[in-house]
Order: sequence, then C-alpha cells, then structure tokens
Amino acid sequence: MAEAYERGDTPGYELPLLLLAGFRSLIDELHAELARQGHPDVRPAYGFALQAIGRHGATASELGRRLGVSKQAAGKTVDRLERLGYAERVDDPADGRRKVIGLTPRGVDVLARSAAIFDELRARWAETLGAERVREMEAGLRAVVTGEGFRLDVGGWFGA
Repeated sequence: MAEAYERGDTPGYELPLLLLAGFRSLIDELHAELARQGHPDVRPAYGFALQAIGRHGATASELGRRLGVSKQAAGKTVDRLERLGYAERVDDPADGRRKVIGLTPRGVDVLARSAAIFDELRARWAETLGAERVREMEAGLRAVVTGEGFRLDVGGWFGA
C-alpha cells in the first residue's frame, strides 16, 4: 500500500468522494442556472422523476420502479411536480381505470434547458481539463460502470 502512495496514488476512499463531489458540483451549478432561467423550484429529485416519466409517460407504479421507491413515494413526488406545473395525471387511453403521468410543456422545457446547461457545464470542464481528458474520463467511467446503464433510482439507493 505504501508503494501506491509513493507513486502518487491516493487512498481508495477518495475516488468515490471525488466522483460524488464532481456530480454535486455539476448538479448545484445546473440548479442555480435553472433558477436564473425561471425554474427556481426544481430539485435534483424532481429531475430524476421527470427523466423517469419521460416522453411517453408512466403510471405511479412504473415511476416507483424506475426510481427505486414505493408507488406511494412516487405519488407524493408527482403531487409536487403537479403543483409546480411540471407534470400532470391523465386518463390512460388504453385503460380508463389507470392514470398516466405525463410531462407538461413546463416539464419538457425544464428538461430541454437542463440538457443545454449540462452541455455548457461539460464544455467548461473540457476548457479547464482539456477536451481529450474529459473524453478519456467519460470513456473510463463507461468501461467500469455496470452494464445496467444509466439508472435513475438514486433516491432509492441512498435510502431516501
């Protein structure tokens, strides 16, 4: 172990902390900019929920599964998103007994703005670190991330 530190390697526990700090930095900057652009009430959990609802909508049960939370917890999040004007419940055209959660134009707008802001933030990282280093970092992370792809159940993973 001492040999690794002599080479300049850091303790293993620093890697997840640095990854989390980088994630937090991006998310905090995103939300500050969203607030400036007219979306001051959006929280990180709402972004995950809006992504999980997606273009085609979802039932509360589907949303809960996608987020790794109970149907009831998903329903509470949808209540908040509805009050803020980002989502709405509509009758399922295939089954009138079910409600489907869909994005409102305001919900689509916040996701589009988020995508543009993330592009700007990535460009800033590339300016600071160098474009090649950012591409290498992304490729490296893709190589070590499990085959499940991008999972949205962060809240459930943290036990929230």
